[in-house]
Amino acid sequence: MSDGKSGQHASGGSPGALTLGALGVVYGDIGTSPLYALRECFARKGAPEPTPENIIGVVSLVLWALLLIVAVKYLLVVMRASNRGEGGILALLALAFPRTQAGRGPRAGVIFGIGVFGAALLYGDGMITPAISVLSAVEGTSVATPAFNAWILPVTIATLVALFAAQRQGTGQVGAVFGPVMALWFLVVAFLGFRGILSDPVILQALSPGPGAAFLGRCGWGGFVVLGSVFLAVTGAEALYADMGHFGIAPIRRAWFLLVMPALFLSYLGQGALMIRSPEAVQNPFFLLAPRWSLFPLTGLATAATVIASQALISGAFSLSLQAIQLGYLPRLQVRHTSSTERGQIYMPQVNWILMVASIGLVLGFRESTRLAAAYGIAVTLAMLTTTVLFFFASRRLWGWSPWLCGAVCLGLGSVEGVFFAANSLKILSGGWFPLAAASCLFLIMTTWKRGRELLWARLQPRVVPLELFLDDPELARLPRVAGTAVFMSGNPEGTPLALLHNLKHNRILHSQNILLTLTVEDLPAVEPGRRFFSEPLAPGFTRVIARHGYMEEPNVPGLLEALRTEGVPFDLQSTSFFLGRESISPMRSREISPWRHRLFSLLVRNAESAYAYYRIPPDRVVELGIQVEI
Repeated sequence: MSDGKSGQHASGGSPGALTLGALGVVYGDIGTSPLYALRECFARKGAPEPTPENIIGVVSLVLWALLLIVAVKYLLVVMRASNRGEGGILALLALAFPRTQAGRGPRAGVIFGIGVFGAALLYGDGMITPAISVLSAVEGTSVATPAFNAWILPVTIATLVALFAAQRQGTGQVGAVFGPVMALWFLVVAFLGFRGILSDPVILQALSPGPGAAFLGRCGWGGFVVLGSVFLAVTGAEALYADMGHFGIAPIRRAWFLLVMPALFLSYLGQGALMIRSPEAVQNPFFLLAPRWSLFPLTGLATAATVIASQALISGAFSLSLQAIQLGYLPRLQVRHTSSTERGQIYMPQVNWILMVASIGLVLGFRESTRLAAAYGIAVTLAMLTTTVLFFFASRRLWGWSPWLCGAVCLGLGSVEGVFFAANSLKILSGGWFPLAAASCLFLIMTTWKRGRELLWARLQPRVVPLELFLDDPELARLPRVAGTAVFMSGNPEGTPLALLHNLKHNRILHSQNILLTLTVEDLPAVEPGRRFFSEPLAPGFTRVIARHGYMEEPNVPGLLEALRTEGVPFDLQSTSFFLGRESISPMRSREISPWRHRLFSLLVRNAESAYAYYRIPPDRVVELGIQVEI
């Protein structure tokens, strides 16, 4: 589970193809940071003067942030924690505190809350990344001619609408071009940076950490404030870990050390050299590095790169949402499968349109990427700190590290991120409040759903009749039987499904074959075929089936039952009826949940995707039985 050999199961192909694919999916966000990161360090009000010493110092901070956070923390340390090849905050949470672990106690509950909030923060990042990335790229046209200034916002919004509208088609058809486009992007970025370095090689002093430390010591509070903009260079680093399962550790590391890191280093060094030679270039150093004749093609390439970066993050939001649903933190949402062969290619309309509206709203509200940068960073720093906290517990459980070793590693990583978080917290009033507000709202939704489902389960449990007692009832043998198969779904394999009891109460008949189906979600991204299901005959005409799937898998009940034919379980979809219970929530006076959370939970229940659609059951084979529950 934790040997680092991750992702090989998830993606086929040669090492070169996987490395190229990682360029397109994993490094889009961090790869487009040169568009705005260094500019923001000097463009804001009260920023340090663009003197050679200050420029070299800031570039040094950017380079060492990339080295410490991306190369050391994620690529060399955190990515060792692999949950059967998958990564990300929820995967790390499952590694640190598996649900099967006995005696997790209140401490685990607190850490679970931290982990869920960290996952919620990534949605805030998903709203801001498309907005700032596309807006920064389109703003490049203003460098060529101010005549396009009036078109920047309309073109940005049109690009975002097209991007989100295209999600329903899936990434499979266009995914093949992502890697080559991003490879071209990094090569162009590297060339422009190298060209800039040649104009003033003194910038190479920034390769040492000394100028960065000297800058902080010299500028004091002003230098500390600049760290909030320096951090923009490493936003997107969480994608390295979250997308680990698509390509594996080795391709992601190769892409970073062979192309991405050298290209980013050259770009920031080249921009710094340009600013030393021409301090007025701080207004947009990335585009001013390029010859004037190339500005329009470069803007087109930058826009394509930012669209790819946004695409990867949107797809990540879909995957994160599916994980949250499977782990019980979100209600069922509509999931459309855009590929018949790749399980990870999904489209979630509700998530997609919420992200689109939020991204367009941010563009209209902030209007400039410089102002939008104030909202960027704080959510990512908190998510990174969450990963560090969870890694402390995961490393102890997975590898038996001592508390001192875990503490030393995580304290070293967390101290760097803590400083960046403190610097970004200064931007809360000027825009940083937005991702925190978005994450807080989503956290309330996730925790309310989790708590509401626990209370609902507690209320339903007293109604459950033990299965042995039900099957021993002599009245059962006297009931008339009809031809066909009935599938009754239940969350408790030891209890009689409530849908079965309600069917008998109202219809007084049984089918000739009755399958009692329980679906369980494992603390694994995927379950091996040999452990997929367990079936056993209980009584004449009754079979119990317990099916397992991972939190990265979409349950397909008809497909599962088709596979059960090899176990001797008869199944014909055209002669099978699926009986599902549908809870209707009624209010009651309770100290276990506040009135506003009760109303929120009821709203979520009413608007959740139907069980038959989520489990991919044909609607004409479904019988829903209502159950009134007070919580």
